[in-house]
Amino acid sequence: MNNNFSQLFYLKGKHFEKDVKVPIYLRLTVNGRRSELSISRKVDPEKWNARTGKMKGTNLTTNQLNSYLDSIRNKINKIHARLMEEDQSFTSLDIKNLYLGKGEKQKMLLQLFDEHNQQMEKLVGVEFALGTWKRYFTTRNHVAEYVKSEYRKNDIPVKDIDLKFIKGFEYFLKVTKACNHNSALKYVNNFKKIVRIAVANDWLAKDPFYNYKVQFKTVEREFLTKEELQKLIDKEIEGERLGIVRDMFVLCCFTGLAYIDIQTLTPVEIYQNGEGGYYIKSKRSKTDTGFTIPLLPTAVAIIEKYKDHPKVVNKNCVIPVLSNQKSNAYLKEIADRCDINKNLTTHLARHTFATTVTLTNGVPIETVGKMLGHKNLRTTQHYAKIIDSKVEEDMKVLMEKLAGIEAKESREKSRN
Repeated sequence: MNNNFSQLFYLKGKHFEKDVKVPIYLRLTVNGRRSELSISRKVDPEKWNARTGKMKGTNLTTNQLNSYLDSIRNKINKIHARLMEEDQSFTSLDIKNLYLGKGEKQKMLLQLFDEHNQQMEKLVGVEFALGTWKRYFTTRNHVAEYVKSEYRKNDIPVKDIDLKFIKGFEYFLKVTKACNHNSALKYVNNFKKIVRIAVANDWLAKDPFYNYKVQFKTVEREFLTKEELQKLIDKEIEGERLGIVRDMFVLCCFTGLAYIDIQTLTPVEIYQNGEGGYYIKSKRSKTDTGFTIPLLPTAVAIIEKYKDHPKVVNKNCVIPVLSNQKSNAYLKEIADRCDINKNLTTHLARHTFATTVTLTNGVPIETVGKMLGHKNLRTTQHYAKIIDSKVEEDMKVLMEKLAGIEAKESREKSRN
């Protein structure tokens, strides 16, 4: 095993000719044996500090060159550390070749993506939600299609990823895959994680995302009005499956639970307080953030309705839930039957809870965020939109309050 290792930057060539810059070389020494390589930089010998192996001074040119030298030192040190960890014999030439990319198999992009996804899959339910892994799996397939169509290859080296690749991938997602702007950027953000792994391991010289700016567009999220929600509740629904989907949707409207959270909700997560009321205490599957939701009478009635349902008894759930895809398909049919001209989805129920059920009825947005399991208020603001009627009601209260103050002041003046 090799223990003695050093690296030294020095000037090579004629040192004493005026106004002639001299090339900088790097000397690597392992157990007394040397290897040299040029770093493709030159410097005025009078401005070189042989003791420190750096350029003298503090101007911009000096700082840039010294930073470049430091980056080479760090890469060489990482290569040496990796070889030491492998506990195998190596020479200064081995370190030189590894630095220059010789004798080492190139890291391939899709290979790296697959390694990441395989590790993530094993951590589903531990550190990641299943949906998160699925998004990375889909992103990997989109990248594979892009590489195939743009480069006519099954894979490319990680070192070839640059800003042009990233922008080309975004364009591919929007045009070929017909993704909307925000969806495309979410896939690009997933891809960014893979690139950052490559940069951290020195498989990629610099981060190509440095000059790439992401700007998501603000999306107005739909929700049911009070009248639409009541229409949905009152509608007589024929067919067990449609009825179950409608009740599941209404339960989500009155609890704010996302599809995955209502699907995995169990009776042990429902508690009763000292006053006889019920509440849900659980964690969001997506973020593992805890939340507490007091149950409104409509929600309690739905849970009671299904407590003896075979699937509830056998599967330890509070309401039978169909797949998300089937639920969304049935919700479209339910919307038609209720004359609701909105694209009903399981997630729209969460928006309805945030806006129509809570915020419109005076529940503070901070409280809404806690019940939704959000980590910051900004996330809640995307869901909860203050509708015009709420603004009018609040301003009416303010006007009445101001009118009362004016009347009181007027009475006091008249007495005086």
